[in-house]
Amino acid sequence: MTHHKRTGNKGELLAEAYLIEKNYSIIAKNWRHKHLEIDIIASLNNKLHFVEVKTRTNAKFGLPEESISQAKMNHLKKAAEEYLYQHPEWLKIQFDVIAITLKKGEIPEIFMIEDVFF
Repeated sequence: MTHHKRTGNKGELLAEAYLIEKNYSIIAKNWRHKHLEIDIIASLNNKLHFVEVKTRTNAKFGLPEESISQAKMNHLKKAAEEYLYQHPEWLKIQFDVIAITLKKGEIPEIFMIEDVFF
């Protein structure tokens, strides 16, 4: 497994724990449809949350949340549309981003951007 993949997996585990701590129910992790993927699908207060997780080990190439392109958000939106097609019971949805910075020997920095509009 590559360093990049290990970092991403660790970030997704931290994001999941963070959401659970905030009373979210995790519905799915790494949900896939064809070439589309949603990192975490969770619910809170009868609202479905599609969560994109970005993890970095340093700021050399910018903050984690800065690496989310319009194309990535478009893919997330298409994946969410397919999920909702398969699960039409959800009436309220929201897109969120969890940005995680992992620095050696330090507590991970977790920053959640709620209700991302794109």
